Amino acid sequence: MTYPIGGDTDPRFASVRDVFAQLLDSGAETGAGLAVTYDGRPVLDVFGGWRDASRERPWTSDTLVNTFSVSKPVAALCVLLLVDRGRLGLDDPVARHWPEFTAGDVTVRHVLAHTAGLPCFPVPRPATALADWKQLAADLGESSPQWAPGTMAAEHALTYGHLAGELVRRVDGRPLGQFLAEEIAGPWRLDLGFGLGAVDQERCANLRYGDPAWPRTTLGPPGSWRARALGNPDGCLDLAVLNSPLWRGSEIPAVNLHATAGGVCRLYAGLLAGGVLDGVRLVSPDTVAEATAVQYAGPDVLLERPVRWTLGMQLDDDGSWGMGGIGGSVGYADPTRGYAFAYVTSHLAGFDRVDALADAVNHVIG
Repeated sequence: MTYPIGGDTDPRFASVRDVFAQLLDSGAETGAGLAVTYDGRPVLDVFGGWRDASRERPWTSDTLVNTFSVSKPVAALCVLLLVDRGRLGLDDPVARHWPEFTAGDVTVRHVLAHTAGLPCFPVPRPATALADWKQLAADLGESSPQWAPGTMAAEHALTYGHLAGELVRRVDGRPLGQFLAEEIAGPWRLDLGFGLGAVDQERCANLRYGDPAWPRTTLGPPGSWRARALGNPDGCLDLAVLNSPLWRGSEIPAVNLHATAGGVCRLYAGLLAGGVLDGVRLVSPDTVAEATAVQYAGPDVLLERPVRWTLGMQLDDDGSWGMGGIGGSVGYADPTRGYAFAYVTSHLAGFDRVDALADAVNHVIG
């Protein structure tokens, strides 16, 4: 099977494109996009494979795909834009802006740093509830933290976006998807969004399992934090839900950002440049510095490993900051080497592909 590959590559980064092609040729990848900016300019924006399991629709430059937790820094940035504008403070109690929110000790900072103690929706809901923002926000507003806010971390796998999004709605009045489109994606020309309309849904790649066991292994043991967080509402690992108009058209900002690799990469390029992209400043350098600073370092009980959480992202040992999503998509910036990187995939598997591509980029840059 021949895998179509398109896009642009700076000759210096041809070896990275070769690794991308090898992933497709080997079957480790079946449909994806990859973008890199280095020293403030795009050096790689390639795509390859297929948008569908039957391999009838090639991946194109404007193919959108669900990126899971790559969504979270985007949702956080919407809140941070309001912080930057003085509309709310990081250490404000959430209840100051969301009066029905009963957990009085939870601050905006706790929400963005995954330390609010609200990693699970408290009321069992069916998949149809994913389209009911009002119900899920109300469930969170009435719930109690599982620990003293700020003392422990657990990735707020599904709740993160509703906590951030309801803050934006209460302070600004617009839903998160509209705020993102008008205040961030539009000014920075980012091809990404929450709650897609019919036309954009036609551009989406269908997710597929790289391993039939992926839903079970991703969910984790029954009763674990991971199972509790990812299992409610129902359907978040089910292809019938993930590839449906319900999922694509709803706003589930913790996990359903649909994006091109170029869209995610441009966002990180703007943050890497201190909040300005193509001459358009969205946030101040001070806000970017706070957003990328460690807010919590220690064990994450959902991820079951040590994590350094910033405001929406993870800080890695090499100094890079960003976020990956279950299934293999990722966006990050490496301030030491001076590049931004994004990989988006419909082939739900591990991060070996990202590791191979990142190693290739680092080898070129040195």
